[in-house]
Amino acid sequence: MLILVCYDVNTETKEGRRRLRRVARVCEATGQRVQKSVFECQLDLAKFEELERQLLAEIDPKLDCLRLYRIPKTRGYEVLEYGVFTAVDFDGPLVL
Repeated sequence: MLILVCYDVNTETKEGRRRLRRVARVCEATGQRVQKSVFECQLDLAKFEELERQLLAEIDPKLDCLRLYRIPKTRGYEVLEYGVFTAVDFDGPLVL
């Protein structure tokens, strides 16, 4: 399923900037950045739950906002892109 991760971390303090870096690091290890605080991830249910657990361990729910959108393939989805960003085709061949 396609997972859309969006976050807004309060960076007014040193600890907030640290949380922002840690949240971004978790997302970068899992998916591709499509905007500064938005990532797309192709995950199965177990990996989604692991990602959710990791992100919840990093944020401060009293100061930060985390949104996870699950878009299952069974319903179908369409992403319209405009501008210079080129998405990675996770289902295409892997070329090294």
